[in-house]
This record gives sequence, C-alpha cells and structure tokens, in this order.
Amino acid sequence: MSTPELVTKASEVMRAERQRLQQDGATVDPAALLPGAVLADLVESGADGVQLQTIRDKVNAGARITPQEGLWLLTQAPLIILAELANTWRFRHNPDPRVTFVIDTNPNYTNYCDADCLFCAFYRKPGDEEQGYAHSVDELMGVIGRSVDLGATTVLLQGGLLDAIPFDYYLDVVREFKRRFPTVHPHLYSAPEIGKMREVSGLSYDDIFAALREAGLETMPGGGAEILSDRVRMRLSPKKQSCQEWIEIHKAAHRQGIRTTATMMYGHAEQPADIIEHLECLRRVQDEAGGSDVPVAGQVPSGAGFTAFIPWSYKPSHTPFERQFPDEVGPTVYLRVLAVSRIYLDNIQHIQSSWFSEGKKAGQVALHFGTDDFGGTLIEENVLAEAAHHVKTTTEETVQLIRESGFEPARRGTPLYDVVETY
Repeated sequence: MSTPELVTKASEVMRAERQRLQQDGATVDPAALLPGAVLADLVESGADGVQLQTIRDKVNAGARITPQEGLWLLTQAPLIILAELANTWRFRHNPDPRVTFVIDTNPNYTNYCDADCLFCAFYRKPGDEEQGYAHSVDELMGVIGRSVDLGATTVLLQGGLLDAIPFDYYLDVVREFKRRFPTVHPHLYSAPEIGKMREVSGLSYDDIFAALREAGLETMPGGGAEILSDRVRMRLSPKKQSCQEWIEIHKAAHRQGIRTTATMMYGHAEQPADIIEHLECLRRVQDEAGGSDVPVAGQVPSGAGFTAFIPWSYKPSHTPFERQFPDEVGPTVYLRVLAVSRIYLDNIQHIQSSWFSEGKKAGQVALHFGTDDFGGTLIEENVLAEAAHHVKTTTEETVQLIRESGFEPARRGTPLYDVVETY
C-alpha cells in the first residue's frame, strides 16, 4: 500500500473510531485513535527504532525535541508515525476535537513592489500603469467593504514594497478601517512592509508598532518569512530583509503587545536542514515572548508572541523561479512538514491546515497530522491567483469539510482564536 493510500486509510479509520466512541458516550482519547494495523503497514524494517523510541518518549512526556531529532523526523520517520506524534502534541495544546476557521478576506493595497522576489507572480514593477495599481485609503475601504458585506470578520491586508508610500498612509489605513468597520478585525501588514515603513519614516521598529497599536492594530500576519535561512533567502529574494531582521520585527511587535502569526513557504531552493533552522528560529522567538512553558493536559502557553504557525508550498506558475523549480512538491511532503512543525513548535498553540494552498482533500487529511485550525474562507485572494492557483470555498462547505474529517467545526472571529459560533 502506498503512502497516500495509508494516509487516507488512517484518516478514515480514525474518523470512524472517533464517531463510534462519541456515539457510545465514551471519553475519546485522541492519542489512542491511530490504528495499530495501519502503523504496522508503514513502519519499515530499516527505520531507526532506537531514535524513534527516544523521540516518542519525549513527545509522550511533553518534552522538547532537538534540531537533530527534528531533522531525523523530517527525513526518515514513517509518515503515519509522524501523524501519531503530532496528534499527541495537538491534543495536548487543544484537548477538544474541535477545528476552528474564520470568515476572512485577503485584499491588497498595491501590487507595485521593488523587492523583485523570484517566487512571486503577483507584483508589478513601479510605473507599470497597465497592470499595476495603488489604492487610496478610500478606494481600499471600498474593496474591504465588499468582503465585510459578505460576512468577513477578519481582514488580512498586505501589499507590495514601495518607497512612494509614506508612513502616514499605513496609519491612515488602520484608523479608517477601525472607524468604518469597528466590529471587524484588522490583521494588517507583514514584516517586509514594516521594514519599508522604517526606511521611509526613519523610525525604530518599536516606535512604528507603538504608532500602529495606537491607531488600532492588534495583530500582524507572518508573511515574508519564506524560509528563515539567509542562504536560501539570497536565492529567493536577495533584495528583501535578512532572517534576523524578520525576527527582530516580530519581537518588536510582541514587545508592543501585538500578536503575530508565523509562516513558512517551502518546496523550492531549501534543504531539510533549512526547514529545521526555520522552526528553531520560531521556537526561540516564542520562548523570548513568554511562550516557553510546555503545556500539560490542556494547559496552553501564555498569551504572547505567535498565535499560530501556517506553512504552505511554493506555487511556481508564472514566477521567475519557475524555470529552476517547475514542480510542486505535493501533499505527502506537506503532511510531513506539518507534522514535524507541530512536534517541534511545542510552544505555539495552533497549527493551521492550509486547504487553500494544498487543496481541500489534503487540508482534510492534515487535520489528522497535528493541525487544529482550517484557516479562512478567503473571500478575496490575489497573490496565489496570479500563480494560476485557484481554490474557493464557502462557510457551508468549510463546515462540511471539517465534519467529514471527524471533527467539530467552530468559527473564530479573529486570529486570536476567539470562538464565536459552533456548528
């Protein structure tokens, strides 16, 4: 039986067993749901049993794995074993068999950008009047308003890097957003944009975030991380900020009480060790933010730092990098990356399953590989659309997809995981 077939089989058996136990009124032990027969099918004779047992003992005890152990899991551990270990951490952080999602949208205020990232099909060079655009504050509020009218409760707003945009523009966007849409959550800007704000204003990161916070910003998306390895970043986006700058920006946000998400885009020029380096960077930042206490039996890290981690795979179509990396890596690699991320990032509470970037079926299977959140419905999305990646869903379909996977759907209102409705 192939690995994808085993993943599907494991998912089906786990879902059926969970439903049977719930119908019988029994207490569900999530860590015990993975069927032993399925595990046995995939545990190859060449697997390092000693290494695996050491890691399993750590995971079961809620202890931290090392970078070397993370690399072994990423490159050698049987995939279904990874699911078992990741689910142990998933239900330690989030004990309920609940999967959250949000009704959100992801518009852009400009597609002009001077970073020239080789993985990006979205940007246009400044001066391209035929395909480029830069919205005024009022125009942008009109774009946002269309999604709010359709039920969006969170707006994830990002844009290109452009010297012509003054710092006051970013502040005015936040202020006008809060004025026009007081019940909607602004999840705005990313580390590269904060870096551009510093360039045009001359302010420190702390002063920038203090001003954004005063204007009404509470959370920031984790975009621009790509892979936190300068060796890789020099190939992907040599004009963009270094790993250390990305890290320092998120630390500054955390110091001002602004929660952020963390992301990773893999499947291009990186090696497995680069992925582990990325995860290690995030774990250290979260430690410094106060999320270092490893939880036990339903306890969660303190309310600081990163709220969630979201990885996705590189989409090559129409990008400058397409000639070098023309193929997508596929769902098996995604599940492996997800599971190792859940095990490694022991101090980040939530891991998101990206139905949008990997496809709905892969997103469903990912719920059995350590994730507890299904992302957003994305009323509007333009960046991956330019890379010929088009996947759409609705609130009703999202609820159905979560239920089909054997979990209880719950809608959150913001990136702060405030559940506002259950289904």
